[in-house]
Amino acid sequence: MNFQLINVAFRRVGSRSLFVPPINAIIRRFRIYPSNAAIPVSGNRGPAPTIPRRARGLPEKRKIAGVDKIIAVSSAKGGVGKSTVAVNLALALALKGKRIGILDTDIFGPSVPKLLNLSGQSAEASSENRLIPLQNYGVKAMSMGFLIPDDGSPVVWRGLMVMKALQQLMHEVQWDGLDVLVLDLPPGTGDVQLSITQQLVLDGAVIVSTPQDIALIDAVKGVNMFDKVNVPVLGMVQNMSVFVCPNCNHEYHIFGTDGVLKEAEKRHLDVLGSVPLHPKICELSDKGTPPIIVDKDSVYGKSYGEIADNVLRKIYP
Repeated sequence: MNFQLINVAFRRVGSRSLFVPPINAIIRRFRIYPSNAAIPVSGNRGPAPTIPRRARGLPEKRKIAGVDKIIAVSSAKGGVGKSTVAVNLALALALKGKRIGILDTDIFGPSVPKLLNLSGQSAEASSENRLIPLQNYGVKAMSMGFLIPDDGSPVVWRGLMVMKALQQLMHEVQWDGLDVLVLDLPPGTGDVQLSITQQLVLDGAVIVSTPQDIALIDAVKGVNMFDKVNVPVLGMVQNMSVFVCPNCNHEYHIFGTDGVLKEAEKRHLDVLGSVPLHPKICELSDKGTPPIIVDKDSVYGKSYGEIADNVLRKIYP
Protein backbone atom coordinates (compact mmCIF):
# COMPACT_ATOMS: atom_id res chain seq x y z
CA MET A 1 0.00 0.00 0.00
CA ASN A 2 1.38 3.42 -0.92
CA PHE A 3 0.76 6.47 1.17
CA GLN A 4 0.95 10.02 -0.11
CA LEU A 5 2.48 12.57 2.20
CA ILE A 6 0.05 15.30 3.10
CA ASN A 7 1.90 18.26 4.63
CA VAL A 8 -0.86 20.27 6.24
CA ALA A 9 -4.60 20.18 5.71
CA PHE A 10 -7.50 22.13 7.11
CA ARG A 11 -11.21 21.48 6.96
CA ARG A 12 -13.97 23.85 7.77
CA VAL A 13 -16.30 22.51 10.46
CA GLY A 14 -18.96 25.09 11.28
CA SER A 15 -17.09 28.19 12.36
CA ARG A 16 -13.94 26.31 13.43
CA SER A 17 -10.97 24.98 11.52
CA LEU A 18 -10.06 21.34 12.17
CA PHE A 19 -6.38 20.50 11.83
CA VAL A 20 -5.67 17.23 10.09
CA PRO A 21 -2.08 16.08 10.72
CA PRO A 22 0.09 14.49 8.03
CA ILE A 23 -1.00 10.96 7.16
CA ASN A 24 2.41 9.54 8.12
CA ALA A 25 2.01 11.02 11.58
CA ILE A 26 -1.37 9.31 11.93
CA ILE A 27 0.15 6.00 10.86
CA ARG A 28 2.98 6.28 13.39
CA ARG A 29 0.75 7.53 16.20
CA PHE A 30 -1.84 4.76 15.94
CA ARG A 31 0.51 2.05 14.63
CA ILE A 32 -1.52 1.56 11.45
CA TYR A 33 0.57 -0.57 9.11
CA PRO A 34 -0.21 -2.23 5.80
CA SER A 35 -0.26 -6.02 6.08
CA ASN A 36 3.00 -6.67 4.26
CA ALA A 37 5.14 -3.55 4.46
CA ALA A 38 6.66 -1.09 6.89
CA ILE A 39 5.96 2.65 7.02
CA PRO A 40 7.32 4.29 3.87
CA VAL A 41 10.53 6.19 4.54
CA SER A 42 12.72 8.32 2.35
CA GLY A 43 16.04 6.98 1.12
CA ASN A 44 17.27 3.45 0.62
CA ARG A 45 17.35 1.71 4.00
CA GLY A 46 17.11 -1.90 2.85
CA PRO A 47 14.14 -4.26 2.85
CA ALA A 48 11.17 -3.56 5.08
CA PRO A 49 11.19 -5.51 8.34
CA THR A 50 8.75 -8.37 8.74
CA ILE A 51 5.90 -7.34 11.00
CA PRO A 52 4.58 -10.12 13.28
CA ARG A 53 1.00 -11.26 12.69
CA ARG A 54 -0.09 -10.00 16.11
CA ALA A 55 1.31 -6.52 15.40
CA ARG A 56 -0.71 -6.49 12.17
CA GLY A 57 -3.89 -7.31 14.08
CA LEU A 58 -4.00 -10.90 12.79
CA PRO A 59 -4.54 -13.95 15.04
CA GLU A 60 -1.74 -16.44 15.53
CA LYS A 61 -2.23 -19.56 13.43
CA ARG A 62 -2.37 -22.76 15.45
CA LYS A 63 -3.02 -26.44 15.00
CA ILE A 64 -6.10 -28.21 16.34
CA ALA A 65 -5.39 -30.30 19.42
CA GLY A 66 -5.23 -34.01 18.64
CA VAL A 67 -4.96 -33.51 14.86
CA ASP A 68 -1.84 -34.13 12.76
CA LYS A 69 -2.87 -32.78 9.33
CA ILE A 70 -5.71 -30.46 8.29
CA ILE A 71 -6.94 -30.13 4.71
CA ALA A 72 -9.72 -27.87 3.46
CA VAL A 73 -12.12 -28.89 0.70
CA SER A 74 -13.50 -25.85 -1.08
CA SER A 75 -15.37 -24.94 -4.23
CA ALA A 76 -16.24 -21.28 -3.56
CA LYS A 77 -19.53 -22.13 -5.30
CA GLY A 78 -22.54 -24.13 -4.19
CA GLY A 79 -24.08 -26.99 -6.14
CA VAL A 80 -20.94 -28.62 -7.54
CA GLY A 81 -20.94 -31.63 -5.19
CA LYS A 82 -18.17 -30.38 -2.92
CA SER A 83 -19.61 -31.85 0.31
CA THR A 84 -20.13 -35.23 -1.35
CA VAL A 85 -16.51 -35.19 -2.48
CA ALA A 86 -15.33 -34.11 0.99
CA VAL A 87 -17.20 -36.92 2.78
CA ASN A 88 -16.13 -39.62 0.33
CA LEU A 89 -12.55 -38.33 0.41
CA ALA A 90 -12.57 -38.62 4.22
CA LEU A 91 -13.99 -42.15 4.01
CA ALA A 92 -11.49 -43.15 1.32
CA LEU A 93 -8.66 -41.95 3.57
CA ALA A 94 -10.11 -44.00 6.44
CA LEU A 95 -10.25 -47.09 4.22
CA LYS A 96 -6.51 -46.64 3.69
CA GLY A 97 -5.89 -47.03 7.40
CA LYS A 98 -5.81 -43.39 8.50
CA ARG A 99 -7.62 -42.02 11.55
CA ILE A 100 -9.94 -39.47 9.97
CA GLY A 101 -12.36 -36.79 11.05
CA ILE A 102 -14.49 -34.38 9.07
CA LEU A 103 -15.53 -30.93 10.26
CA ASP A 104 -18.53 -29.36 8.56
CA THR A 105 -17.88 -25.60 8.72
CA ASP A 106 -21.04 -24.60 6.86
CA ILE A 107 -23.05 -22.93 9.61
CA PHE A 108 -26.15 -22.19 7.50
CA GLY A 109 -26.39 -25.33 5.37
CA PRO A 110 -24.58 -28.30 6.94
CA SER A 111 -24.59 -31.40 4.73
CA VAL A 112 -22.31 -33.83 6.57
CA PRO A 113 -25.01 -35.22 8.95
CA LYS A 114 -27.17 -36.29 6.00
CA LEU A 115 -24.25 -37.72 4.00
CA LEU A 116 -23.02 -39.79 6.96
CA ASN A 117 -26.50 -40.94 8.02
CA LEU A 118 -26.24 -38.98 11.28
CA SER A 119 -29.21 -36.65 10.80
CA GLY A 120 -31.24 -36.00 13.94
CA GLN A 121 -28.40 -36.86 16.31
CA SER A 122 -26.97 -34.36 18.78
CA ALA A 123 -23.43 -33.82 19.97
CA GLU A 124 -22.72 -34.12 23.69
CA ALA A 125 -20.10 -32.39 25.80
CA SER A 126 -17.28 -34.09 27.69
CA SER A 127 -16.42 -33.52 31.34
CA GLU A 128 -13.98 -30.87 30.06
CA ASN A 129 -16.86 -29.11 28.30
CA ARG A 130 -15.58 -30.04 24.84
CA LEU A 131 -17.82 -31.33 22.06
CA ILE A 132 -17.60 -35.07 21.44
CA PRO A 133 -17.69 -35.92 17.71
CA LEU A 134 -20.24 -38.37 16.38
CA GLN A 135 -18.98 -41.31 14.37
CA ASN A 136 -20.14 -43.47 11.47
CA TYR A 137 -18.42 -45.63 8.86
CA GLY A 138 -15.18 -45.28 10.84
CA VAL A 139 -15.01 -41.49 10.53
CA LYS A 140 -15.51 -38.94 13.31
CA ALA A 141 -17.68 -35.95 12.43
CA MET A 142 -18.70 -32.61 13.86
CA SER A 143 -21.22 -30.25 12.33
CA MET A 144 -23.52 -27.38 13.15
CA GLY A 145 -26.23 -29.88 12.27
CA PHE A 146 -25.49 -31.71 15.54
CA LEU A 147 -25.98 -28.53 17.59
CA ILE A 148 -29.34 -27.28 16.33
CA PRO A 149 -32.77 -28.94 16.07
CA ASP A 150 -33.25 -31.09 12.97
CA ASP A 151 -36.68 -29.66 12.19
CA GLY A 152 -35.93 -27.65 9.07
CA SER A 153 -35.60 -24.36 10.95
CA PRO A 154 -33.09 -22.01 9.31
CA VAL A 155 -30.08 -20.59 11.13
CA VAL A 156 -30.85 -16.87 11.02
CA TRP A 157 -27.78 -15.40 12.66
CA ARG A 158 -25.68 -12.30 12.24
CA GLY A 159 -21.94 -12.41 11.82
CA LEU A 160 -21.01 -12.33 15.50
CA MET A 161 -23.04 -15.44 16.30
CA VAL A 162 -21.68 -17.22 13.23
CA MET A 163 -18.09 -16.48 14.26
CA LYS A 164 -18.76 -17.66 17.82
CA ALA A 165 -20.16 -20.95 16.54
CA LEU A 166 -17.21 -21.35 14.18
CA GLN A 167 -14.76 -20.79 17.03
CA GLN A 168 -16.46 -23.55 18.99
CA LEU A 169 -16.30 -25.94 16.05
CA MET A 170 -12.64 -25.17 15.41
CA HIS A 171 -11.24 -25.17 18.93
CA GLU A 172 -13.68 -26.91 21.28
CA VAL A 173 -14.03 -30.38 19.77
CA GLN A 174 -12.40 -33.43 21.38
CA TRP A 175 -10.89 -35.20 18.36
CA ASP A 176 -8.55 -37.48 20.35
CA GLY A 177 -5.83 -38.32 17.88
CA LEU A 178 -6.53 -37.92 14.16
CA ASP A 179 -4.13 -38.37 11.27
CA VAL A 180 -6.15 -36.08 9.00
CA LEU A 181 -9.05 -33.71 9.62
CA VAL A 182 -11.02 -32.80 6.49
CA LEU A 183 -12.73 -29.40 6.57
CA ASP A 184 -15.83 -29.08 4.43
CA LEU A 185 -15.88 -25.34 3.69
CA PRO A 186 -19.07 -23.46 2.78
CA PRO A 187 -19.42 -21.73 -0.60
CA GLY A 188 -17.81 -18.34 -1.05
CA THR A 189 -14.65 -16.59 0.09
CA GLY A 190 -15.98 -14.59 3.03
CA ASP A 191 -15.75 -14.38 6.82
CA VAL A 192 -15.82 -18.11 7.55
CA GLN A 193 -13.14 -18.97 5.01
CA LEU A 194 -10.96 -16.06 6.09
CA SER A 195 -11.26 -16.95 9.78
CA ILE A 196 -10.32 -20.57 9.12
CA THR A 197 -7.31 -19.73 6.96
CA GLN A 198 -6.08 -17.06 9.38
CA GLN A 199 -6.50 -19.09 12.57
CA LEU A 200 -5.62 -22.65 11.60
CA VAL A 201 -2.43 -24.19 10.26
CA LEU A 202 -3.76 -25.79 7.07
CA ASP A 203 -1.65 -28.40 5.31
CA GLY A 204 -3.41 -27.81 2.02
CA ALA A 205 -6.62 -27.13 0.13
CA VAL A 206 -8.53 -29.21 -2.40
CA ILE A 207 -10.56 -27.27 -4.97
CA VAL A 208 -13.68 -28.98 -6.34
CA SER A 209 -15.44 -27.84 -9.50
CA THR A 210 -17.52 -29.11 -12.39
CA PRO A 211 -16.05 -28.64 -15.88
CA GLN A 212 -18.37 -25.78 -16.83
CA ASP A 213 -17.10 -22.21 -17.05
CA ILE A 214 -19.70 -20.79 -14.64
CA ALA A 215 -18.42 -23.06 -11.85
CA LEU A 216 -14.75 -22.52 -12.72
CA ILE A 217 -15.13 -18.75 -12.35
CA ASP A 218 -15.72 -19.20 -8.61
CA ALA A 219 -13.30 -22.11 -8.26
CA VAL A 220 -10.52 -19.85 -9.50
CA LYS A 221 -11.51 -17.29 -6.87
CA GLY A 222 -11.04 -20.01 -4.29
CA VAL A 223 -7.58 -20.80 -5.65
CA ASN A 224 -6.64 -17.12 -5.50
CA MET A 225 -7.96 -16.81 -1.94
CA PHE A 226 -5.76 -19.65 -0.70
CA ASP A 227 -2.79 -18.13 -2.53
CA LYS A 228 -3.34 -14.81 -0.77
CA VAL A 229 -3.43 -16.41 2.69
CA ASN A 230 -0.44 -18.67 1.97
CA VAL A 231 -2.29 -21.99 2.07
CA PRO A 232 -0.91 -24.51 -0.45
CA VAL A 233 -3.41 -25.75 -3.01
CA LEU A 234 -2.93 -29.51 -3.26
CA GLY A 235 -4.82 -29.68 -6.52
CA MET A 236 -8.22 -29.65 -8.20
CA VAL A 237 -10.97 -32.27 -8.45
CA GLN A 238 -13.18 -32.41 -11.52
CA ASN A 239 -16.61 -33.48 -10.29
CA MET A 240 -19.44 -34.62 -12.58
CA SER A 241 -16.84 -34.97 -15.32
CA VAL A 242 -18.76 -37.26 -17.68
CA PHE A 243 -22.03 -39.19 -17.81
CA VAL A 244 -21.91 -42.71 -19.21
CA CYS A 245 -25.25 -43.97 -20.49
CA PRO A 246 -26.09 -47.25 -18.71
CA ASN A 247 -27.84 -48.56 -21.83
CA CYS A 248 -25.40 -47.80 -24.64
CA ASN A 249 -22.24 -46.82 -22.71
CA HIS A 250 -21.99 -43.62 -24.71
CA GLU A 251 -20.22 -40.77 -22.89
CA TYR A 252 -22.01 -37.44 -22.53
CA HIS A 253 -20.07 -34.38 -21.31
CA ILE A 254 -23.09 -32.61 -19.86
CA PHE A 255 -21.12 -29.87 -18.11
CA GLY A 256 -18.44 -29.47 -20.75
CA THR A 257 -15.22 -31.27 -21.54
CA ASP A 258 -12.17 -31.22 -19.24
CA GLY A 259 -12.70 -27.64 -18.05
CA VAL A 260 -11.00 -28.32 -14.71
CA LEU A 261 -8.09 -30.08 -16.39
CA LYS A 262 -7.47 -27.10 -18.66
CA GLU A 263 -7.76 -24.60 -15.78
CA ALA A 264 -5.41 -26.63 -13.60
CA GLU A 265 -2.84 -26.79 -16.38
CA LYS A 266 -3.09 -23.05 -16.90
CA ARG A 267 -2.42 -22.44 -13.20
CA HIS A 268 0.22 -25.16 -12.85
CA LEU A 269 -1.92 -27.17 -10.43
CA ASP A 270 -2.28 -30.92 -10.20
CA VAL A 271 -5.56 -32.67 -10.97
CA LEU A 272 -6.19 -34.99 -8.03
CA GLY A 273 -8.90 -36.92 -9.84
CA SER A 274 -12.14 -36.84 -11.80
CA VAL A 275 -15.47 -38.15 -10.51
CA PRO A 276 -18.11 -39.16 -13.08
CA LEU A 277 -21.72 -38.00 -13.05
CA HIS A 278 -23.38 -41.23 -11.92
CA PRO A 279 -26.98 -41.73 -10.73
CA LYS A 280 -25.81 -44.01 -7.92
CA ILE A 281 -23.81 -41.21 -6.29
CA CYS A 282 -26.95 -39.14 -5.81
CA GLU A 283 -29.12 -42.11 -4.84
CA LEU A 284 -26.72 -43.48 -2.24
CA SER A 285 -25.80 -40.08 -0.81
CA ASP A 286 -29.44 -39.17 -0.24
CA LYS A 287 -29.83 -42.39 1.77
CA GLY A 288 -26.79 -41.60 3.91
CA THR A 289 -24.86 -44.55 2.48
CA PRO A 290 -21.69 -43.07 0.94
CA PRO A 291 -20.80 -44.47 -2.50
CA ILE A 292 -17.21 -45.28 -1.48
CA ILE A 293 -18.57 -47.49 1.33
CA VAL A 294 -21.20 -49.27 -0.75
CA ASP A 295 -18.98 -50.06 -3.74
CA LYS A 296 -15.35 -48.96 -3.55
CA ASP A 297 -14.55 -50.95 -6.71
CA SER A 298 -17.09 -49.08 -8.86
CA VAL A 299 -16.03 -46.40 -11.30
CA TYR A 300 -16.94 -43.65 -8.84
CA GLY A 301 -15.50 -45.57 -5.88
CA LYS A 302 -12.14 -45.87 -7.63
CA SER A 303 -12.28 -42.14 -8.42
CA TYR A 304 -12.56 -41.23 -4.73
CA GLY A 305 -9.78 -43.70 -3.94
CA GLU A 306 -7.51 -42.06 -6.51
CA ILE A 307 -8.16 -38.61 -5.01
CA ALA A 308 -7.31 -39.95 -1.54
CA ASP A 309 -4.05 -41.49 -2.80
CA ASN A 310 -2.99 -38.21 -4.39
CA VAL A 311 -3.87 -36.19 -1.29
CA LEU A 312 -1.84 -38.53 0.94
CA ARG A 313 1.17 -38.22 -1.34
CA LYS A 314 0.91 -34.45 -1.04
CA ILE A 315 0.59 -34.18 2.75
CA TYR A 316 2.86 -37.11 3.61
CA PRO A 317 5.65 -36.75 1.03
